[in-house]
Amino acid sequence: MGDTLITVVAIFLAAILMFVFPLMSISERNDDISQLGIQTATVQFVDNIRSTGRITQNNYDSFVQTLAATGNSYDIELEVKVLDENPGKKSSQAAQDKIGENVYYSVYTSQIEADLIASDNADGEPANSGVKKLKEGDIISCRVKNTNTTIAQMLKNFFYSISGNDTYQISAQHGGVVMANGGK
Repeated sequence: MGDTLITVVAIFLAAILMFVFPLMSISERNDDISQLGIQTATVQFVDNIRSTGRITQNNYDSFVQTLAATGNSYDIELEVKVLDENPGKKSSQAAQDKIGENVYYSVYTSQIEADLIASDNADGEPANSGVKKLKEGDIISCRVKNTNTTIAQMLKNFFYSISGNDTYQISAQHGGVVMANGGK
């Protein structure tokens, strides 16, 4: 009876070592590859915006398709801090004609996506034709994280009891200052 119990335990441990751990290793490697792919895509997307001063519907769609090619779903958070040059004047005794401080206001993903959708203005002409124009000095940032549960996450949750909605395996972020005017 004792030998049978030891044999069953040994078979169970052998099955775990032969199947589960290699599966965990391969799934974590898949997540690493996805991580590298979305980090590269995010950097290219943001750097393109920084160098051209424009967010176009085609570039955004291409970015979303590149992310979807990894087989995961992602939450994309865009933020543009628009430079609002304050024309007000500071009142100090030394220099009363000095221009005031520059102020930034933020525009977020839903507002940017609404601007990218081509719509007609009152004259019947396209208002923005799928382009969000930025100016030099604006700040763009993009954060991407996966929303689905990957195989590696499921296995980790099973073995290590890591659970929660805020745990994500794959993420990327990049940002910078826009270096060119996108046009008027």
